[in-house]
Amino acid sequence: MKVVDMHCDTILELYKARERGEEISLLDNDLHIDLKKMEAGDYFLQNFALFVDLKGTEDPFLTCVRMADLFYQVMEENRDRISPVTTWAEIERNWKEGRMSALLTLEEGEVCQGDPALLRTLYRLGARMMTFTWNYENSLAWPGREGGLPETEKGLKERGFEILEEMEALGMIVDVAHLSDAGIWDVLRTAKKPFVASHSNARSLASHARNLTDEMIRAIAEKGGVIGINYYCNFLEDIPEGGRQISRISRMVEHMKHIRQVGGAGCIGLGSDFDGIYGEVEIGNSAGLPRLAEAMESAGFTAGEVEAVFHGNVLRLYREVLK
Repeated sequence: MKVVDMHCDTILELYKARERGEEISLLDNDLHIDLKKMEAGDYFLQNFALFVDLKGTEDPFLTCVRMADLFYQVMEENRDRISPVTTWAEIERNWKEGRMSALLTLEEGEVCQGDPALLRTLYRLGARMMTFTWNYENSLAWPGREGGLPETEKGLKERGFEILEEMEALGMIVDVAHLSDAGIWDVLRTAKKPFVASHSNARSLASHARNLTDEMIRAIAEKGGVIGINYYCNFLEDIPEGGRQISRISRMVEHMKHIRQVGGAGCIGLGSDFDGIYGEVEIGNSAGLPRLAEAMESAGFTAGEVEAVFHGNVLRLYREVLK
């Protein structure tokens, strides 16, 4: 079953390694994701996020550009196995030719510093999806967790609305992962195109503020959006202090079942957060995705629903939004 995954932090791990003077290959490594594991898991498309921690850089735009440079270096090193894509036509061509695809995304909207010119520059570098925030307030918006509690009053700022409009004009996918509750509703009221929550789960099953309420799930589905199931244990269940930190496949399936009940099977995708999560991960790594498909089928998902979740729903949105 071909896999499309809307979020991983693998480029950050490669970047940090090179900053330490180490070399980690995208082809074969000890991370959740490498190309050999992706091939074993039957991957078609992986979103590779450029995650910039604002507290770890003086110039988020420059750091982001350097990470993009690394992304293209490793793509060139492995061009026989995977190639970057920026348009639906390129995605479609790789599908037909049996080649894996890599879509460049941005996690932390402050990399554009509220400046549409910088956003357009990052678009020209190949970025095709962006979150407004990570876990800090920035010039665009407030994040979804402050002290672990949902932020329900503060949403998009004036520049956030401007950047939302520019993203849609460019054909860049809006990502509300990490955004405050109020910000998600701002996007729902304002966006003209479908958008994603690239790595978020259902708050009804795990109370973390990064997860989505049933009302949000329903509204995103009605907008034609897609929610990527996050494999991180604390987004899958409320773990008591001192409890075992394990991401169980059964809990991933439970979140899918709940989201299907609330918003329909057409709004569910995959957003592993691989190489950005810790604790035990029952699925193991990107080679383990067939285990998830088997668990979904055992839980009553039809073959068509599994296919939709694994790639169909996300590719439908990409076809509609990417230029």
